[in-house]
Amino acid sequence: MQSNTPAPPVELIDQNGDTVRLTDFGGQIVVMYFGYTYCPDLCPTTLAAVDQALNRMGDGADEVQVVMVSVDPDRDSPEALGTYLANFNDDFIGLTGSPEDLIQVATVYGVAFQAEEGDVDSGYLVNHTANLVVIDKEGFLKLVMPPLVPADDLAADLEYLL
Repeated sequence: MQSNTPAPPVELIDQNGDTVRLTDFGGQIVVMYFGYTYCPDLCPTTLAAVDQALNRMGDGADEVQVVMVSVDPDRDSPEALGTYLANFNDDFIGLTGSPEDLIQVATVYGVAFQAEEGDVDSGYLVNHTANLVVIDKEGFLKLVMPPLVPADDLAADLEYLL
């Protein structure tokens, strides 16, 4: 079944401090994930599985761009995102922005997030929707997958979209 739902626009700051738009990835499949660098379990597990899926794809992985949008702008500076994502794959891109910008992007993608009690000094967790959103090469929404999708399943779905 073909989806003709265009992916909502995204314009945020990447780990290099540059403005990035979703349209910058035209011609690539985009796997977008909403998470944060201090996440103790779900985010690192999901990002590791996405990296494993790309490794299973061989050369096809070159046509996939993974983007993590921060849900924790108080702690996830561009530099922190870059350092964190390099632990999984040097090609993953981290995006952040003002709290207002992140709320706007998350809302249009059906993502909710809320910090628990605490502050930057004491630490806190952020409850968040952790689905993977897959956008095809033409910029249409194609899949929403659970965060702990097995790497083999994700690789197969991405290869199908190629």
